[in-house]
Amino acid sequence: MNTFQGTKNYIASKDLQLAVNAAIALEKPLLIKGEPGTGKTMLAEELAEALGTELIQWHIKSTTRAQQGLYEYDAVSRLRDSQLGNEDVKDISNYIVKGKLWQGFVADQRPVLLIDEIDKADIEFPNDLLLELDKMEFYVYETQEKITAKQRPIVIITSNNEKELPDAFLRRCFFHYIKFPDKAEMQSIVDVHFDGIKKALLDEALALFFNLRELPGIKKKPSTSELIDWLKLLVAEDISPEVLRESNQTKVIPPLHGALLKNEQDVHLFEKLAFMNRGGR
Repeated sequence: MNTFQGTKNYIASKDLQLAVNAAIALEKPLLIKGEPGTGKTMLAEELAEALGTELIQWHIKSTTRAQQGLYEYDAVSRLRDSQLGNEDVKDISNYIVKGKLWQGFVADQRPVLLIDEIDKADIEFPNDLLLELDKMEFYVYETQEKITAKQRPIVIITSNNEKELPDAFLRRCFFHYIKFPDKAEMQSIVDVHFDGIKKALLDEALALFFNLRELPGIKKKPSTSELIDWLKLLVAEDISPEVLRESNQTKVIPPLHGALLKNEQDVHLFEKLAFMNRGGR
C-alpha cells in the first residue's frame, strides 16, 4: 500500500503524514485531535481517495451507542412481519442491521473507517469498543455467529476534546494533534481552494485573520474552514485590499465578519477594542 503524502485537495504536514503512515503500518486506530475546522474529518475522506478505497463514515452523536457500530436487531419489524404472516420471520438474520464496524470488517478491500467526533458520545462509549477494535471481531448473539474482519480497516478517530477519553482506549491508539497552520502553511491551503486570488488581497486577509485569532479574550477563534468561507465572500463581493488594510490598522470590525466571528460576545469584544483604540471613553 502506498504511503500517504496528502492530496491535491488536502495539504498534510510532514508530522501528519508520518502519523497516518505509522498508524497504518502498526495497524492501530489513528486518534486525531485539533481545533474544529482544521481538517480532521477531511483527512479520512482524502486518505480514502488517495488509497483508492472505500470510506465508511460513522458520525457520533450524544445518543450513539457502541452496539450500533456492530449491529442492531430490529425486533419491531420482526414482530410486525409475524403479525402479517411474512415468511421472513423464520430467519432472524433478516432483521439484523449491520453497523459501520461490521461493514468495515467484511469489505473486500481494506477500507478507511472514520469514527467522527468520538468525544460527543457517553464517556463509556470508547471503552465499549475496546475489544472489537483490538481483536477486530465480535459475536452476534441472535444468530450465534462470530464476525471476524477480513483485514483490519484503517481506523481514523477524531475528537474535539469535549471530554477526556479513557486511558485504556488511548493506549490502543496512535495519537496526533493537528496544529493550527502558520501563515505559510495557510497560504498553501488557500492556494488549493483558490485559483489566482490576488496576492495583495490574500496578504491583507491573512494578516487580519491571524490578528483576529490572537485577540485576547476571544471565545471562538476563527478556523481554517471559516477563513476559506470568508475569502470566497471577499472575492465575490470584490472587497479591495485597501479596505482590509484599513480595518486592520484602525482595528474596526472587518467586512463580512459574520463568516469569521460566530457569537455575539466576540463581536462585542472586537467593537469594544476598536472603540478603545479610537480613544473613546
